Amino acid sequence: MPTPSYDLYFKELADQDPQTVCNRALCGYDETRSCYHLSMWGQDYAVFPGKSRIDRIGKNTLDPENFNYLFIIQYLLRAKEIGIQNQWISEKDIPGGPTFFRGPHEIPTNLIVGRFGNDLDGFKQVCEQLNGTPIAMGDSAYRFQITPRIPVLVLYWIGDEDFPAEAKILYDKTITDHLASDIIFVLAVGVCNRIGKS
Repeated sequence: MPTPSYDLYFKELADQDPQTVCNRALCGYDETRSCYHLSMWGQDYAVFPGKSRIDRIGKNTLDPENFNYLFIIQYLLRAKEIGIQNQWISEKDIPGGPTFFRGPHEIPTNLIVGRFGNDLDGFKQVCEQLNGTPIAMGDSAYRFQITPRIPVLVLYWIGDEDFPAEAKILYDKTITDHLASDIIFVLAVGVCNRIGKS
């Protein structure tokens, strides 16, 4: 269950016009049940602002606890009607990113590298199982549609005697129009966990 502090976000969402939210976030709204339907990483969730609850739709859908709650709510609250530009940036290109994304906010791509090392085929297999689309970058790269307006790229390079294996996450340049840096970090942690622990 979400922490009590999330109730403020649910209340803010409950106070917004559903049609406006749907236009911004490219989601659906069920008037009968008073809930939003949102696809995240190809899986469907029902968001009940009035009940401060997010439910899975489908038995194989991941539990929306932990990072998913905060990310889902913030996406519904903050997404803007801006098209994806397919121009990719790293966290260091985000305003304030070089200062913010370090120390406790360093993107944990080590979770991905720690799992795969030089097993490029294993990396590809997991990314394809997670509905990633292959992209010609790095030694291997996949594009994931996290929500309708938020895609990410996950790049991978195998190591050699001079350089260790490396993983990197890139974001569409519109990410900063939709999400604050702390929520981008939440998203990145979720991506690293999903690929590194699947």
